Amino acid sequence: MSENDSPHGMHVVGSGPPEAPPLLLVHGSGASGDTWAPMVPALAERHRVIRVDLPGCGHSPPAPSYDVPEQARRLAAVIDGLGLGAVCAAGHSSGGYVLTALAEHRPDLVRSLTLMSTGPSVDALLPEPPILRALLGPPFGPLLWSIRSDAMIRRGISAVAARPVDLPDELIAGVKAITYRTFRKVSSGNLAYLKERSVPERLAALDVPVLAIFGDADPRWEPSSVRQYEAVPGAQIKVLSGVGHLPLLESPGAASELLLEFTAR
Repeated sequence: MSENDSPHGMHVVGSGPPEAPPLLLVHGSGASGDTWAPMVPALAERHRVIRVDLPGCGHSPPAPSYDVPEQARRLAAVIDGLGLGAVCAAGHSSGGYVLTALAEHRPDLVRSLTLMSTGPSVDALLPEPPILRALLGPPFGPLLWSIRSDAMIRRGISAVAARPVDLPDELIAGVKAITYRTFRKVSSGNLAYLKERSVPERLAALDVPVLAIFGDADPRWEPSSVRQYEAVPGAQIKVLSGVGHLPLLESPGAASELLLEFTAR
């Protein structure tokens, strides 16, 4: 495994054979590249796996703007800087928005796109679990965020899972590094992107193979909303039984298998 900080402001971690086909992994809001760690060993057997920490997350410094198209432009600069060419790309949750915007902005860089627990439209959003409402919203959010303990972070992450998850210390540290201001700005940018046009509508206008993976017990997005991706010509839809919003932590083996089957095509 190698690690480096790209000249474009994003921390990058590489795994697997350098000569293997590149696979780019992008995390969701309030997370870091470490979220993908349980899937990396299986994925790195067939791919050069590239994980990034988006700006203001994990080991990456803050940025002036967290609008989704701007994040996609930064991601494109990283891909160009690493000389990866066209990549298979997978995004968890709102990481799927950044990759969709990347495909809109630079279709030459996206060979295929996997969206994992990526809410397709605003009307599919479910109410937040109570602990997340307390941590994320006013009036107590800013105060609780500044004093949140590792245990509190673990409870917050577990609140969107449907089964017990192993949360490594590295993952918790990456989440803890995110400031409240950054998280709110990222969330606002995601919502603006989604309100402008749904993800299936955006993808239907592009010529990129799409795989959508959802857990049938996702507490953040209405699980049946994954069917909205049927509007994307040729899109594959896979539903994991008994899995919540975190397939990459709750069922990494099954999620890896689906992703590898898709990229192999």
